[in-house]
Amino acid sequence: MGDESGRAAAAPLMGPTSKLERTSSNAKDELQAFRAWLKWLCVDQSNAWTACLSWFVFVALAVVVPALSHFVLACTHCDALHSRPYDGVAQLSLTSVAALSFICLSKFVSRYGLRRFLFFDKLCDESETVRRGYTKQFNRSLKLLFIFVLPCFGAESAYKIWWYSSGGRRIPLMGNVIVSNTVACILELCSWFYRTVVFFLVCILFRLICCLQILRLQDFAQVFQVDSDVESVLREHLRIRRHLRIISHRYRSFILWALIFITASQFASLLMTTRANADVNIYHTGELAVCSVSLLAGILILLRSATKITHKAQAVTCLAAKWHVCATIDSFDTAEADTPVARRGDEQFFTASSDAGSSDTDDVGDEEDELDNSKFVPSYAYSTISFQKRQALVTYFENNRAGITIYGFMLDRTSLHTIFGIELSLVLWLLGKTIGIS
Repeated sequence: MGDESGRAAAAPLMGPTSKLERTSSNAKDELQAFRAWLKWLCVDQSNAWTACLSWFVFVALAVVVPALSHFVLACTHCDALHSRPYDGVAQLSLTSVAALSFICLSKFVSRYGLRRFLFFDKLCDESETVRRGYTKQFNRSLKLLFIFVLPCFGAESAYKIWWYSSGGRRIPLMGNVIVSNTVACILELCSWFYRTVVFFLVCILFRLICCLQILRLQDFAQVFQVDSDVESVLREHLRIRRHLRIISHRYRSFILWALIFITASQFASLLMTTRANADVNIYHTGELAVCSVSLLAGILILLRSATKITHKAQAVTCLAAKWHVCATIDSFDTAEADTPVARRGDEQFFTASSDAGSSDTDDVGDEEDELDNSKFVPSYAYSTISFQKRQALVTYFENNRAGITIYGFMLDRTSLHTIFGIELSLVLWLLGKTIGIS
């Protein structure tokens, strides 16, 4: 067993290993670096000690520090530039979303484990293309996290440093005003960074899981390019639908409550900034604007990932219908042909049509893949599947559309456009009232 553990530890990330090695869990598996990042961010709950530390840091940075910042640093006697009339809305919005993210992440890890939650235990059944693609997405997930967090954190840091350095509040708690202000500023920035990272971490993990399912759907599209039987196609599609349903059930509460919290925070911000006696300028509402932009970016990551995977899953129906049409036309031409020469001519026709169509799609770019393409499906590989079986398969796809759902509500492009329009209108209105963007 010791040798097996050593081989599992030395195995490359998501390489072709045995099922026993892939489903086993050890301290030095392919998630070692990711677990180290979770420990550094104080959100790791792999054992009792790290779980207690994680909850302690959460209570301290997400609850205690924001509360002290709001009530102790209320600065009622400050000048007009350093008063913080909208600090309560910003703190409550960010804390509520961070609490939701932390609780959901804790539930995910404790109930499923990190490997099972990220579907690493299922990768042994996937193709090499899927494993390599998932490796690439997994390795860049933390980079994406900080790409979203760091610009907002830079704007928040600039605001906090200006507020403390320009005399916003004198806190002689440690006998020295400069030291006290420095400590208070660092604590506030750590609290803001921690809450934002926790929220974006759950969003990025959802995007990562959706990327895996998109890779599987693109790999599934290859069955229409080879001589496949209906049973294997149905089994694979049922497996993909089951995984999409699992993802929907795990994340539906988080997505729904995140939408409710973020929309409520935007409405509250607008109600406060549109009052008749509201004093709105960038000094008062700059932090509120940064908070709103951060929350909107996170929810758009969730909605875009869900919508993209729903679109890819539903594109299978179009691909299957096109495959059925090409195979049917080819079967009629083959039945009417007297010699094999006519068969080759038909194959050349489809190939030529496909090549001619490719000139029309040169400007499409990299967004067109196996699921979204306007080319003919090669028709030479479908002689073993009857018309009735192909028609039954297409009918099944039409009546069993897969995708990400929230309590039965499909997250597709229509829902994305509606939610995005509402949220963007609220944020643009808020930015127009705060920093002059309209």
